Amino acid sequence: MPPERIQSPRGLRNFINSNIRDSVIQSAFRGGIGRNLEAGQISAALSLLDKSFSQEFAEYLDINISDELVSPEEIQKKLASVGAQTGTKPSLIYLFSQPEELNLMLITSCGEVVHKSVPAANRAELLKVVTQFRDEITKPGVRATTSYLPSSQQLYKWMIAPLEDSLKKCETDTISFVVDRGLRGMPFAALHDGQQFLVEKYNLSLMPSINLTDTRYVDLRNSQVLAMGASEFSDLNPLPAVPAEIAAISREWPGVSFLNEDFTLDNLKRQHQSRPFGIIHLATHGEFRPGAPNNSFIQLWNSRLRLDQLRDLRLNNPQVNMLVLSACRTAVGDAQAELGFGGLALQAGVQTALGSLWYVSDEGTLGLMSEFYQQLKTARIKAAALRQAQIAMLRGDVRLEGGRLRGLSRGEGVELPASLQGFADLKLSHPYYWSAFVMIGSPW
Repeated sequence: MPPERIQSPRGLRNFINSNIRDSVIQSAFRGGIGRNLEAGQISAALSLLDKSFSQEFAEYLDINISDELVSPEEIQKKLASVGAQTGTKPSLIYLFSQPEELNLMLITSCGEVVHKSVPAANRAELLKVVTQFRDEITKPGVRATTSYLPSSQQLYKWMIAPLEDSLKKCETDTISFVVDRGLRGMPFAALHDGQQFLVEKYNLSLMPSINLTDTRYVDLRNSQVLAMGASEFSDLNPLPAVPAEIAAISREWPGVSFLNEDFTLDNLKRQHQSRPFGIIHLATHGEFRPGAPNNSFIQLWNSRLRLDQLRDLRLNNPQVNMLVLSACRTAVGDAQAELGFGGLALQAGVQTALGSLWYVSDEGTLGLMSEFYQQLKTARIKAAALRQAQIAMLRGDVRLEGGRLRGLSRGEGVELPASLQGFADLKLSHPYYWSAFVMIGSPW
């Protein structure tokens, strides 16, 4: 289906002018960041980099942000504070991709600021390997192989290995990536060190910038969930496992659920205003597409909720802590589609969003979401619940067996819908099934 067009010539002019203005601002920021790095002014470069990323999302999503620069000292205080509240040891990794090298900048909760440059990962080579990595994970027909490992291990060597000593020294257990264009659609969880995946070592999240992330801790373990979804569509592929997904969540969490013809914009607004839901779960197609935000959408039963309409839901009043989209995808390698995906929590007015970089199989999504909500009942932070669900899948603890979804804590498991009953027993251990799911915004 072709992307929806910007409707008016004026709208098109505004979008083009905004992009021209954005590129001028970004060129100035990027030049300043590079000069500061060359001069060894790492703190100044870091502040500018966070501001640059903030500005990029603000321009794309058409929101106003503060002109203030956030210092590494302020970031470290935020990390230390939320770390003390949650019993975690968080760090931020900034990735700044230049034509001649990749720059890594690390801020830990114990106060260390580290800069490493990786000349081998010049921008052209880096993006080539990132594309190979994602292609090998998502390619049909190779899910019984480890064809993704060469690119996965190369990216680990470039992005993580130079910082490992500092991560260990501070006992980091939670990493939030704040990354450059072209890298926001990458499944960081599936980076591999030769022995294990990154997700086996750390809780992970993707932040637009620290300045655009609400880092206050909210305990979700007693939250109510508004779960809505659709399994049938007039012009999109069906999602037959959605009723089982919604039912599994509703059995475990207090709240309300709605399917198909009850999954409308009016009902979503009405339910959200009726009581405080900590979590809104939408099991439906979502598309993050190239171009303006109104090209991207979440499919409801009888309409599409465009990305630029998302803030009209006012999910910050009453405050929703987490928005979950269980079946979305992001256009590969497109900077604007990545901005839509990476800015999802910000645009929705929630602290955290959970979405997928590509459409995962129906049975894979059911497995991940079912296990995630199980883990969320006891996990200290949201990213830990996602991590435990992903580990359970990659280790074969969550799998399809005998027409049922088996999990760590499900006894007899969940019976699969009739449309999936014919499937052979299936392990969900390949990264295709679990690494697409990304926590966006606050991992706490």
